[in-house]
Amino acid sequence: MEPVEINAGAWYLRALRADKRVDDRPALADIGELDPQYVRRCTEDWLAGLRYTWAVCEPSTGELLAEAILDPASGAITSRARDGHAEAADTAEAAVRRFAQGALGLP
Repeated sequence: MEPVEINAGAWYLRALRADKRVDDRPALADIGELDPQYVRRCTEDWLAGLRYTWAVCEPSTGELLAEAILDPASGAITSRARDGHAEAADTAEAAVRRFAQGALGLP
């Protein structure tokens, strides 16, 4: 499956990026993800249907505030947030849950 963007009200969810225009790796490092290949692996996981990950972003800047993760095999949803952005992560989890139920038929 190709990555899917989700509008979550005050935030929007998009695929993680590390390219010439947007590089989420510094913000991911703030939440403990130090693997320089993490974004590439997340993209591969999306395409293989193994794990769906989203950057939870501030709409006007596109800055990653949190990350939301869905395991399509189990339906488990997790998130992690940069300091001060727990609300963004919580909202993202709810939006991903709606996506999982509506688009994927997960409970």
